[in-house]
Amino acid sequence: MLRIHRCEGDRLVAQSLTPADGLAAQPSDGVVWLDLFNPTPEEDAYVERTLGISLPSREEMQEIEVSARLYNEGGAEFMTITAIAMLDSDDPVTTPITFVLKGASLATVRFAEPRAFPTLVARAQRPNAVACATGEQVMLSLIEALIDRMADTLERVAADIEGISRSVFRHKSKRGRLSKSRDLEATIEQIGNSGDLLTKLRESLVSINRLLSYHSAVESDDKRALKEVRARIKSLQRDAVALSDQSNFLSNKTNFLLDATLGLINLEQNQIIKIFSIVAVVLMPPTLVASIYGMNFSHMPELNWALGYPMALLVMVIAAVVPYLWFKREGWL
Repeated sequence: MLRIHRCEGDRLVAQSLTPADGLAAQPSDGVVWLDLFNPTPEEDAYVERTLGISLPSREEMQEIEVSARLYNEGGAEFMTITAIAMLDSDDPVTTPITFVLKGASLATVRFAEPRAFPTLVARAQRPNAVACATGEQVMLSLIEALIDRMADTLERVAADIEGISRSVFRHKSKRGRLSKSRDLEATIEQIGNSGDLLTKLRESLVSINRLLSYHSAVESDDKRALKEVRARIKSLQRDAVALSDQSNFLSNKTNFLLDATLGLINLEQNQIIKIFSIVAVVLMPPTLVASIYGMNFSHMPELNWALGYPMALLVMVIAAVVPYLWFKREGWL
């Protein structure tokens, strides 16, 4: 799908376009943004003819080399970032998005729909909502929207991690003891999901910071005159760095929670083994008494004793209680 956005006054006007429409979408017609979403070969060729550039393929966009993601060709800047789509779902995915700046026009190539794109389009159609006079302003607005979405996601992840921390370290039963019913396997799964999302957020933030650094370094004479654009780029860079630091902090916290959860699982397993060991030791003396009087020898004085049976039971009870009291005194129970 190809959407063309023109700047009319102080707002963007969107129009879906197919090559069969035969519209001459040239920058002189007020076109500031050509958005390619899951483009067909015909739509790719149309934008290439319109801007006089060669768009990268999906395989080229997925390459991780910096030289393949940030470069200048044919008088245009090609900048690819790793964005995250479906952030509100249980299975967020990373996807490459390429920004191509040619003069005052911007072309974007993407194969997913991060919510930042439709949100910006809806805002930009309102007067004085978004600066949209040039493709550069639209690109910075898109990056700002992506950063805002990731900031909201980091806040949600931080709240989730805080909840996991409370369940791991401060989950008490009514008697003040650790609840035996908590599902530590589910806790590990939650920690894993949070850690995976944080990894994707860090990857996206690093790629955005690289794009901003590259774009600010490749400045033309016109860009130098726009101090507010440079200030906006620096502000976005500070936001990206701050969010990246926050994601690193949360990632370290998830690693700590994972180690703590695994340690608690080991402690619970050791406690179970400890109980079995103590039970075995407590039952060992009564078993010894029962074994002695279970022997089939003819000459055993206690066999003919009228109180032999209750005395044997009493000896077995005493033999079980004494080790139990000893363990309690030593603090092993």
